[in-house]
Amino acid sequence: MLYYLFDYLDKHFNIPGAGVFQYISFRALGATVLSLFIAATYGKSIINFLRKKQMGESIRDLGLAGQMEKAGTPTMGGFIILASLLIPVLLFAKLTNVYIVLLIITALWTGLIGFVDDYLKKFRNNKDGLHGRFKIVGQVGLGLIVGVTLSFNDSVRIRVYDQPLLSSNLGEVQRYRDIVHPTITTIPFFKNNEFDYKTLLFGWLPEEYTWVIYTIIAIFIITAVSNGANITDGIDGLAAGVSGIIALTLGVLAYLSGNTKFSQYLNIMYIPNSGELVIFCAAFIGACVGFLWYNAYPAQVFMGDTGSLMLGGVIAVVALAIRKEWLIPIMCGIFIAENLSVIMQVSYFKYTRSKYGEGRRIFLMSPLHHHYQKKGIHESKIVTRFWIVGIILAILTLATLKLR
Repeated sequence: MLYYLFDYLDKHFNIPGAGVFQYISFRALGATVLSLFIAATYGKSIINFLRKKQMGESIRDLGLAGQMEKAGTPTMGGFIILASLLIPVLLFAKLTNVYIVLLIITALWTGLIGFVDDYLKKFRNNKDGLHGRFKIVGQVGLGLIVGVTLSFNDSVRIRVYDQPLLSSNLGEVQRYRDIVHPTITTIPFFKNNEFDYKTLLFGWLPEEYTWVIYTIIAIFIITAVSNGANITDGIDGLAAGVSGIIALTLGVLAYLSGNTKFSQYLNIMYIPNSGELVIFCAAFIGACVGFLWYNAYPAQVFMGDTGSLMLGGVIAVVALAIRKEWLIPIMCGIFIAENLSVIMQVSYFKYTRSKYGEGRRIFLMSPLHHHYQKKGIHESKIVTRFWIVGIILAILTLATLKLR
């Protein structure tokens, strides 16, 4: 909203300084500062409100050190993240940008799914919350919206540059063409790192059905990453810190992909209008860091599914929007590891129970962070080490821009 206000003031009244809102870097900085301010200033009020409404977390005794001391800590703190994310985005971003609209819908949609789950746990005395199948239905619905939008919206395009043409008057001129409804994405570590989804049709179906393949992949990615963030949210500060690191990585990739000079220099896909995602990522980072003010050990509030499902959903959609979804296994390696640890543990337990009559385990406990807790490592040290791994994965993700 402020973008349009200051754009109007600059064009019609030529007010000094109003044109600074044209710069993505300035608006990203403003979004970060505002999101931090909202989370840090109003977070305490939200926590007190949740405590007043008796939104304390019910803790099951799993034999983990310090676990029972957390009983009664307010949950649904994801509202702090949502408020400190969406308010700066509404103020600083271009609200006509298709990617911004899609991410606002994603944040609200996944936040709503998480809220229903938390609500059922606290007010309907349903220990399991929202049944898994209904979560999946909600995530599939979001995947359909994202997949169809990115496949058919006319504002979704990529730009392909031809070889420079020499002109005596203009110097070196470079022609380009915009590809509307692109079906290509980025594959890391390959020289010509573009992959066309239509190759997955294997000639069995016409190319017009590529959007079906893309939408199925979008559904899988959104479901996997949002559930991965949800599973990672098990100890103080882990999910918020890891998500902030991933958001910073995505913000850098979005800036490079939305800048003509950097994208040409790095020989990566240029995506018009994707630079606006930097503002969303900046607000996302500020919201995560601001939430850590209260969520760092010992936590004063838990984000609950209201926050964790939203974090993963937003990360997945940003990656899809900038055509970097195949970097998710590296960038979101911690989420993937947490997911796999649960799948491996459950699968192996069922297999050994059917074969030997007694279930056996790979890990002392799953998800993975609980395995290290069982080994006697303090949770603050586990979180710090996971953050370090997250930073290493972020560096490796950015290195793929040159490692081909």
